[in-house]
Amino acid sequence: MSHRTSAMLEKSITEHYLTLDQPDNRIQIMYIWIDGTGEHLRCKTRTVDSVPKTAADLPEWNFDGSSTGQAEGSNSDVYLYPVAIFNDPFRRGNNKLALCETYKYNRQPADTNHRHTCKAVMDKVKDSHPWFGIEQEYTLLDRDGHPFGWPKLGYPGPQGPYYCGVGANKVYGRDILECHYKACLYAGVKIAGTNAEVMPAQWEFQVGPCEGIDMGDHLWMARFLLHRVAEDFGVVVSLDPKPMPGDWNGAGAHTNYSTEAMRNDGGIKVIEEAIEKLGNNHSAHIRTYDPRNGRDNERRLTGLHETSSIHDFSAGVANRGASIRIPRHVGEQGKGYLEDRRPASNCDPYRVTEMIVRTTVLNEVMKA
Repeated sequence: MSHRTSAMLEKSITEHYLTLDQPDNRIQIMYIWIDGTGEHLRCKTRTVDSVPKTAADLPEWNFDGSSTGQAEGSNSDVYLYPVAIFNDPFRRGNNKLALCETYKYNRQPADTNHRHTCKAVMDKVKDSHPWFGIEQEYTLLDRDGHPFGWPKLGYPGPQGPYYCGVGANKVYGRDILECHYKACLYAGVKIAGTNAEVMPAQWEFQVGPCEGIDMGDHLWMARFLLHRVAEDFGVVVSLDPKPMPGDWNGAGAHTNYSTEAMRNDGGIKVIEEAIEKLGNNHSAHIRTYDPRNGRDNERRLTGLHETSSIHDFSAGVANRGASIRIPRHVGEQGKGYLEDRRPASNCDPYRVTEMIVRTTVLNEVMKA
């Protein structure tokens, strides 16, 4: 089946129905959750009779976990607990999007529900006020799996003119970027910016600064909105860390991080201490930074294309080839934040942020 099926439908007909008046006491809530892959999202909609002010106002729900890789058919119900709500940029009005945690039949967190432990850790370190900002890179693909806009029987010119590029021969798919940006702003996602990336058809958006659990909530919702916007265009979004082999950049989720102590005067000392702790736990972090225990990142973290080697830990000021980069202005001001460049584009931000806090604030030592 063509991935362009959705885009081929007549959108003006859809618009007629989407603009019909909706009763004030009939609100559409789209429940969204992470499926059994740990990197893909699912959704379904129900009607409620009042506008929810918080996620706690929404009822729990369930779904067939045997169809999402989260349960067996003989015991398939998986529970959905709404944890964060956002405005719905597709249905608009009073309708909402609800990000949910998943729980098994016995009310234990599902295997890919990493928000549960992340929230507990963030609550434990709340007095440190951990802030995060994640740079989400992604690649647009055509229906045949080939990068969007690339020649079908060849390749575009070498990397160089595409990063932050302008012009039809340098960037492919900007409409999706712009629509996604506006959808995030409408929804209430803390999107901070966007840019074209080094490989053609590769883009980036940034989310943050977010404190604690909000980082994972807002990035996952931003990802959902990206997939949903691209669906309308009949284009596929890939979060694969190395979508094209060869002399092409991979895709990451560079994670900017600070605590209140790092942001205060003299914070560079705290940053350096945190980097030492991160280095001592390098292997454990690598296993957490993609859904396949580091196997995805092996294709990306080669020491080439603005990456460090997956096998080595390094840090430096303004060094995009290091595991941890200290921005130049942070080095000059003696306070601020660090950038962990190791997380893959398809990482789970709950796992990444939890791991960073466990290492740098709780001083936990992970098994190599």
